[in-house]
Amino acid sequence: MTFNRKWTLAKRPDGRVATSDFAMLTEPFTPPALDEGEVLVRNHIFAVAPTIRNWLNAGPASYRGSIPIGGTIAGMTACEVVQSNHPDHPVGTRMVAMARWEDWSVLRPDTAPVPPFPIPADVTLIEALGLYSPNSLTAYFGLLDIGRPLAGETVVVSGAAGSVGSLVCQIAGIVGCRVIGIAGGPDKCRKLVQELGATAAIDYRNDDVPARLAELCPGGIDVFFDNVGGEQLEAAANAMADFGRIVLCGQISSYDRAGGAPGPRDMMKLVYGRIRMEGFVVGDFVGRAAVARAKLRDWADEGRLTVRVDQRAGFERLPEAFVALFDGGNDGTLLVTA
Repeated sequence: MTFNRKWTLAKRPDGRVATSDFAMLTEPFTPPALDEGEVLVRNHIFAVAPTIRNWLNAGPASYRGSIPIGGTIAGMTACEVVQSNHPDHPVGTRMVAMARWEDWSVLRPDTAPVPPFPIPADVTLIEALGLYSPNSLTAYFGLLDIGRPLAGETVVVSGAAGSVGSLVCQIAGIVGCRVIGIAGGPDKCRKLVQELGATAAIDYRNDDVPARLAELCPGGIDVFFDNVGGEQLEAAANAMADFGRIVLCGQISSYDRAGGAPGPRDMMKLVYGRIRMEGFVVGDFVGRAAVARAKLRDWADEGRLTVRVDQRAGFERLPEAFVALFDGGNDGTLLVTA
């Protein structure tokens, strides 16, 4: 008999997310009759991302809505089509898709919030959730289209050791910027400078972030790429150069807080500095995804771009890995293999 393991939301997190907020179910599984446009996939690798935390709250905390109690947790996966009623996705197609934390998922590619990306034959599943993943596209489009950095400008990145942030640091360096990364702990800060090409790094756990920004960015910050929000966003907002750009990508400091983390208090600093602050979602750029992936691949082949992957084994470890994100326990893109 075939079974489907799935991780569901047992209860809504009260503050910091915990493994006890999840429950694993194992149910007998019979392949369903697919409607037109549907595919059945086997999920092999799961990308564990902070944004999932928003979907665990009640109400419309995210533009994708809220996972109900008892509902299966959703996320990006590397999967393979095992049954198809879709002409463009035959059996055997490997893809990166928005699926669920379960062994088997039925997907409708044409109406998916993030269109599935077929994985080329020469790309491994790990590479597909690293270099070719939505996180990589988030870094690429967020920095280049929203931040619009110019060679010689100063770019500061919060959450710089994470999946998106580590790529933003490298892309900023590739286009000729001076890069300052903010991360938690001396080891992550060392890697930012020695391995990812940052000019300097700030350890938010041990450093005075506003003082370090003033020291490292005497002319102000031209582009701040924010994955964290809260105090780090406020510190950067107060240190922006005139006509600077703040890219709002994530707010990990607020995901475990009722009502969210506070934003910048001195908004007149932004007014007088003519600062542009803009949020975005990667789905805004899906029509240009192929171009971005080709450029990312070129940079990787040239040795200019490295995708850090934190790979862990075991479907049963998914909640444990997810909780680690909020303790700073990951080193790059966090993937869990089934």
